[in-house]
Amino acid sequence: MRKKIILKVPKSTMFSTIITERWDGAFKNGKFHGKGTLLKIVDLGKKAGEFECEKYKGEFKEGLKHGQGTYFYKDGDKYVGEYKDNKIHGQGTYTYKNGDKYVGEFRGGKSHGQGTYTHANGDKYVGQFKDDSKHGQGTFTFADGDKYVGEHKDGKFNGLGTFTYKNGDKYVGDFKDSTFNGQGTLTKTNGVKYVGDFKDGTLNGQGTATFDGGVVKGIFKDGKFVGKYEQKN
Repeated sequence: MRKKIILKVPKSTMFSTIITERWDGAFKNGKFHGKGTLLKIVDLGKKAGEFECEKYKGEFKEGLKHGQGTYFYKDGDKYVGEYKDNKIHGQGTYTYKNGDKYVGEFRGGKSHGQGTYTHANGDKYVGQFKDDSKHGQGTFTFADGDKYVGEHKDGKFNGLGTFTYKNGDKYVGDFKDSTFNGQGTLTKTNGVKYVGDFKDGTLNGQGTATFDGGVVKGIFKDGKFVGKYEQKN
């Protein structure tokens, strides 16, 4: 059976907000079932003409969004893809109002699995996600040409990775909270190479710096050599 219904559900708020839902689709055992369109209108109640609207167009199963569907959010975001038990689940594309876009796997309403997140500013991440955060192996390419390839955790560079600058300089080693932290090797296009400890993105700890005509071994602090010095020509 297919028909249109309008449901008005009053909610007690300081603005006497009214939620109006309109369903254009089929029913099964009194529940939305099969393909249809559900429109939700929220009257803000502040003054005449102020309202917000959300729309879902797609498949339902026993009253729940289930299968392929498209959801238009009141803030301008949009999702196109799979649903399971009323949640975003499976393959899909989520486009944000600000121009950011995620294409990939979802689980329980969150980006989870393999996916691609493209930022409006041109930055791009391709890799693994967990609970809406970049998590696992992935590649982050910056709009300016810099690139990171390696491990991510909680949305940041964490673990082993390689950061290549657009000018050709390269760091290979440990990362923590998106900065060089731990053991690593920094190789610069001018021939300078440093192998050793890093902290907060700079040379800190024991290390060896090799440059044209010499080698420096010892202790570094805040990017400068402060300890034992040895030079070989």
